Amino acid sequence: MSAVDELLARARRELGHRVGPQEAAAVQEAGGLLVDIRYAELRERDGTIPGALIVERNELEWRLDPTGEHRAPEATHHDLRVVVICNEGYASSLAALSLRHLGLHRATDLAGGFQAWRGAGLGV
Repeated sequence: MSAVDELLARARRELGHRVGPQEAAAVQEAGGLLVDIRYAELRERDGTIPGALIVERNELEWRLDPTGEHRAPEATHHDLRVVVICNEGYASSLAALSLRHLGLHRATDLAGGFQAWRGAGLGV
């Protein structure tokens, strides 16, 4: 197993439950935050999730840290329910764990990423 595969496996063990598309939609409906970390080319090619906050991966920690001066207005507190979404559900696992390390203890990711969301027939 490669080092990055081991890192991903550890991240997913630490995250525990990852959400599927329907549960992610329910999180959003209940006031949680869906965060799309895909780069612009993928968003342009495949579309976006209505209402999702778009934060490219290299800015994620700065924009989601509730204590930071560069935080997004939506990053209001550490108890915020956050679902990180990448294209296929790999980078989002590492990103969600990073948010947990910032104190966002309810952060997780969408298993299968945007492709799973689209495959579930949810709006784009």
